[in-house]
Amino acid sequence: MEGESGRVVRVLVNVEIKARVSDLNTMRDLVERVADGPAQVLIQRDVFFQTPRGRLKLRVLGPGEGQLVYYERQDKAGPRRSDYMIEPTADPSSLERLLGECLGVRGVVTKERRLYWAGNTRIHLDHVEGLGEFLELEVMLKPGQSVEEGAQRAHELMGQLGIGDADLVDVAYMDLLERSGGC
Repeated sequence: MEGESGRVVRVLVNVEIKARVSDLNTMRDLVERVADGPAQVLIQRDVFFQTPRGRLKLRVLGPGEGQLVYYERQDKAGPRRSDYMIEPTADPSSLERLLGECLGVRGVVTKERRLYWAGNTRIHLDHVEGLGEFLELEVMLKPGQSVEEGAQRAHELMGQLGIGDADLVDVAYMDLLERSGGC
């Protein structure tokens, strides 16, 4: 996809799951056994905007660092395909004001994330304000790798981490906050 500036905007694809975590310390131990190295700790504030389809969020990482993220995925439990685009910004506060004025703010998700890597899979251990603890797997598909292969990798990791079908969450954190009345 080509933007107005002539720059190519790439649509990326991953296969992901989200699961509730009842014992964060035990899950951290399990994740550290399969991870390639130690976690990177991130504080993230995701501002979601009203959109006719998909989800659009501004991820604020700091005063001069953010990412505008648009993604589409089905709301279902278990490994699912996610198509997304990311655009970095050095001025997230101005972008937040502009998009809020134009589109309207749907809500805000604030979390502390521990990011691990296991091969081409991002493993997130998240503490989400107002919701609790979660784990996300994002299998970043390599060129030529199928969604089915990504789902297989997600299932392998779910088995290693003891994640069962009852633990899976079918929607985004923003949706969970709306359901709970917490946004």
